[in-house]
Amino acid sequence: MTPFTKQTLKSALTAKLMLNFGKTPEEATDQEMMKASALVLRDVMAIRGVETNKETRREHKKQVHYLSLEFLMGRSLMKNAYNLEVLPQLKEALEDLGFKAADIFELEPDAGLGNGGLGRLAACYLDSMTTLEIPATGYSICYELGIFKQKIVEGQQVELPDNWKDLGAAWLLPKPEEAQKVLFGGTLREFWDDGHLHIVNENATTVLAVPCDMVVAGYGTEHVNTLRLWDARSTKPMDMSLFSRGEYLKAAEEEAMAATIAKVLYPEDNHYEGKSLRLKQQYFFVSATVQSIATKHLDTYGTLRNFHEKNVIQINDTHPALVIPELMRIFIDEAGMDWDEAWYITTHSVAYTNHTVLAEALERWPQTLVQQLLPRIWQIIVEISNRWQRKVEDFYHDMGKTQTMAIVWGGEVRMANLCIAGGMAVNGVSALHSEILRKDVFRDACGMEPQKFQNVTNGIDHRRWLSEINPGLDGLVRELTGGDGYLTKPQLLKKLDDYADDAAVLERLGQIKRANKEAFAAYAKKAQGVVLDPNAIFDVQVKRLHEYKRQLLNVLHIISLYQDLQNDPNAITQPHTFLFGAKAAPGYAVAKRIIRLINSLADQIAHDPICKDKLQVVFLENYRVSLAEKLMPASEVSQQISTAGKEASGTGNMKFMMNGALTVGTLDGANVEMHQVLGDENMFLFGLHADEVERTKREGYVPQRLYSRDDRLRRCLDALRTGFRDGVSYDDLYQRLLFGAGGSPADEYLLLADFDSYREAERRMVETYADPEKWNRMSLHNIARSGIFAADRAVAEYADNIWHVPHK
Repeated sequence: MTPFTKQTLKSALTAKLMLNFGKTPEEATDQEMMKASALVLRDVMAIRGVETNKETRREHKKQVHYLSLEFLMGRSLMKNAYNLEVLPQLKEALEDLGFKAADIFELEPDAGLGNGGLGRLAACYLDSMTTLEIPATGYSICYELGIFKQKIVEGQQVELPDNWKDLGAAWLLPKPEEAQKVLFGGTLREFWDDGHLHIVNENATTVLAVPCDMVVAGYGTEHVNTLRLWDARSTKPMDMSLFSRGEYLKAAEEEAMAATIAKVLYPEDNHYEGKSLRLKQQYFFVSATVQSIATKHLDTYGTLRNFHEKNVIQINDTHPALVIPELMRIFIDEAGMDWDEAWYITTHSVAYTNHTVLAEALERWPQTLVQQLLPRIWQIIVEISNRWQRKVEDFYHDMGKTQTMAIVWGGEVRMANLCIAGGMAVNGVSALHSEILRKDVFRDACGMEPQKFQNVTNGIDHRRWLSEINPGLDGLVRELTGGDGYLTKPQLLKKLDDYADDAAVLERLGQIKRANKEAFAAYAKKAQGVVLDPNAIFDVQVKRLHEYKRQLLNVLHIISLYQDLQNDPNAITQPHTFLFGAKAAPGYAVAKRIIRLINSLADQIAHDPICKDKLQVVFLENYRVSLAEKLMPASEVSQQISTAGKEASGTGNMKFMMNGALTVGTLDGANVEMHQVLGDENMFLFGLHADEVERTKREGYVPQRLYSRDDRLRRCLDALRTGFRDGVSYDDLYQRLLFGAGGSPADEYLLLADFDSYREAERRMVETYADPEKWNRMSLHNIARSGIFAADRAVAEYADNIWHVPHK
């Protein structure tokens, strides 16, 4: 299986440096060597990819097409070398050529083509689909700028552009010959010919979608899959007459307008231009993708009438929902099918994964915007909507339900309802989340078509998130489970449970965690200049900053601990370090305020001598995949404290669990399934359950009552108003919690209702930490029972129950 020895790798790297950069290894920079390493591996994968594609075509295999506006790939060099099983040889070859392997790997930018969990999940699934030898392609946009680089300036988040392509482009294989034309705007002309109605879009703006392919290697297999990223180009040549007259900007206007589509991940859409650009992005990547799939299918089969038998399109959240009307457009306008045949094929080709119960995240587009930007797609959506509405009316005879389930209603196009109408399957991403979809969010749709609704609990790439990033733990797992079998059979981790009473194993587990903490402390010192105490509990909350994830609840608890120290300098005997990492969406003002609050509190505690060696708060700047890879192995406590019923699944919770961190959490998302395998005794649960949250709100939740009768809570909240040594008051957050603001109810996410229960869970956690043997035993059980959260299991469930494709 191993294609290279150290020697052949050295030769390949040397040749690549000379051919591509005109340099010897002695002359090459670290950046050039990083690119050369990527190109050498890319060549191997590209050759395997050709063979994989030939086999797929020859055997007429059904293909999976995974559409996601986000793919948070992170760094690829170490990952691909690991999957190709050449990582040790590559490290040795780099060292022999005079480079520091660790420096080369560290140079690679994260391919940050996503915001968080959604994009990271897509990346994990692509790895698993490849490892399980499922013919699959991921599709997204080749954003020039990924998610922003976060800089903290005077405690506040500042967004800087993330030019990942400078070095990251080494992985991309442009395929200009497979470019597709995507139309926006224009006017429709209809005419009859050969007994068919033909529709032509005239005067439309045409944008060229050029594929840039990133090959993806599976582990322990020759099979290779592709992530196809679409770049945007203008179809019009530059107007040289304008250029000659000195009107340079006007001459290049068309090109600039087209390039804007692939410029940035998620433009702000709190204004019309932003909404328009985001809808353009969605249709651009969907239309290019469907055209590409249809063209290849026609090349192989000569007809689109068997499209659904040979293709399945999985849409990751509602962002690619326009795949449904776009398929209909191609089947009707280009293949000449009638509506019923086109609809049958479409509804047997598309499956939809829902990732949220938050109303604001279930996309709705202004009707006028869709009409102007996508006139033919609008016509098709209206027809889908009308037929769906008749179906609902015939089933329920209830105007209230018709309104809830409508696709076009009140001047809006509802994308989740379009996905339900046009999909063959709708799945949630944890047992609790899928239950909420069935019984609440999509209750009426489920009542009408219950067979569509499924659950596939999320999973993570355990090869990356355990074996690759935590070599010390990987070594122990291999020793205790009898080899590297767990890399393809994650259920073998269960064998670790057999060692729960082996004192030597528990001690080794503690030593591995200690070494990882020391390594992370060294990294934090180098990267951010912060000094961490490896003797302290590393209590970690890293994820997107959102009010429902309740970073603010964590902060209130820390304020409470700080106030305890003011009253009694001996209130904390076990050093406790709270680590935060989070990016706030640029337009999410409250989230940005919470980041500033965390930094204000961190500064206050850092400058108070009473906290020395007792309490510390650190905000880790620019949280991203590569930082998570360093942090997860060192973490001891995983904060998963969202309001019950709000987090669809979570995947960070699984990564922490797999690396032996213990969860302080609510029964929300996949925490519920973690609890099923761990029990109360191996995690620290607190807070209201999902049904209790709903009941509390229904009965009339008044947070001021908690404030008036709980002295501790009142002091914490008053501290927000007073502020800290930097002189910034957080009265706005105080008001938001007690009285509501901007249309949001008071304490919308029930932080104050769960405050006491949360403090108690943290107290139990600290008490348990004082008994290293007990702590390590709990940690071992967490690792042992994390196998069901491997992405291989999740992908196999999709393959068996939704896609109906064979897998390894």
